[in-house]
Amino acid sequence: MTGYILTFGPVLQRWPLLLEGLTLTLLLTAIGVVMGTGLGLLLALARRADAWPLRWLSRAYVEIFRNTPLLVQLFVVFLGLPSIGIRLSPVAAAALTLVLNNAAYTCEIIRAGLAATPVGQIEAAKSLALRPWQTLAFVVLPPALARIYPALVSQNVLLMLSTGITSAIGTQELTAAASDINSDTFRSIEAFALAAAFYLALNYLQRLLLWALGRPLFRSTNWA
Repeated sequence: MTGYILTFGPVLQRWPLLLEGLTLTLLLTAIGVVMGTGLGLLLALARRADAWPLRWLSRAYVEIFRNTPLLVQLFVVFLGLPSIGIRLSPVAAAALTLVLNNAAYTCEIIRAGLAATPVGQIEAAKSLALRPWQTLAFVVLPPALARIYPALVSQNVLLMLSTGITSAIGTQELTAAASDINSDTFRSIEAFALAAAFYLALNYLQRLLLWALGRPLFRSTNWA
């Protein structure tokens, strides 16, 4: 009985399929990070609002999305919404689900940063007759974001790794590309090892990029 011999040639010959999957993975990650963080910030502010309906709705949103599997959320968006007349392509459904899911986790990260703001800073802002939005924008938010930035970086990396789940509804991202190549070549180890190497490289590149962006943004704080 002969041993298994690694042969990456047949897999690498299908590099256009890998490149297409890699491109879609990057696109889904970018959408999830940018829009998910923006929505998460709005949800975190709603958790601190004076109006109790906003606080209740925000908390209910976070509890639902943090306590149900991402795959189930994906199926609800892609398979459930058509029953009420909303049909989305696999890519659109994947992007929407990643945004909604990431927003719930980002909300809690941002809320923790806002809650850690010293009361003295807020009182000092009031003594300077700053309006509530000015206090939030110039006194509370910058140091809060600086404190939570490492956690946001980790969450966004997890989001990138979660894009592989979207292959379950037919998105041709990196995991789906590796699966298709495996079906064509029967080189399972090579196909998925190469996909894992891509994910590992994307992980480090995303961290480096986010850290590089964070340094100038929070230069005036103790972050870095």
